[in-house]
Amino acid sequence: MTHTIRLFILSFVLSSLPWSGSAVTSEALDPLPVVASADEGPAIINDARTPIINMSKRPTLQPKESAPSQFTYTLRNPQGKLCVRASLGVEYIVRENKKKYYFNLNPSSTRATGYCGNIRSVLSLDFDGGNLEFTFIKEGGVSYVKTIKGLLKPAPPCKNCQNKTYVGVVDHEKLFKADNGLSFKCKSDMTLILADYFRVKLVPLQIQAFDLSNGAFGKEVECWADFNKRMIPIILGAVAAAICLIAILTFLLIRERRGQGYEQL
Repeated sequence: MTHTIRLFILSFVLSSLPWSGSAVTSEALDPLPVVASADEGPAIINDARTPIINMSKRPTLQPKESAPSQFTYTLRNPQGKLCVRASLGVEYIVRENKKKYYFNLNPSSTRATGYCGNIRSVLSLDFDGGNLEFTFIKEGGVSYVKTIKGLLKPAPPCKNCQNKTYVGVVDHEKLFKADNGLSFKCKSDMTLILADYFRVKLVPLQIQAFDLSNGAFGKEVECWADFNKRMIPIILGAVAAAICLIAILTFLLIRERRGQGYEQL
């Protein structure tokens, strides 16, 4: 009788536990926290447990360089307001066995993720086999990109090449700097050295975070490379015109002096 009572009590306790009669889900074992500071809005990201790198769709490196496709990527805050806008083409460049190989980002298979904040925003271009992440900072009356991180896990480019993951970062910089409400634009090639063996080329580029009026780019801030390309021909033309003018004036002055000499004779 005592044994029967003990079994009844044990059965009752077990049946009252919350996991009784159901499987323990991954949510309980592996929760997905959303961490945000007071400045940052809720994350706008894919499920972190979904792997970014799909081994069946790994990027294929090419031995020859080609122009990447340009596309406009955008990011919205939870209220639906555009907070980041980037129009660019992306080319990855890796060095393997003293040779260069290339991979162009395909917009049709790229996902724009990240989050929006008042003074810090992140835009990540994710694809099967890697990503490219921009961290924007708003400081006083200007905004800029502080950090660019790149990751690429391609299929081996040659028979003797090993499986490798290429990673790199440009940090503690003030890239693509512009006044608040303005966009940074560069038509020239911009190559960023993420590591000795890993580079990323952005071409052409127009980018802006924070203060996008109606979701559109603000007035453009020209990069130095474009400024030099535009101004050097003007400067050279002005120098050539000045040289021609000096030559003409010199010729007229000599001619005038020779005329005065003939009159004295």
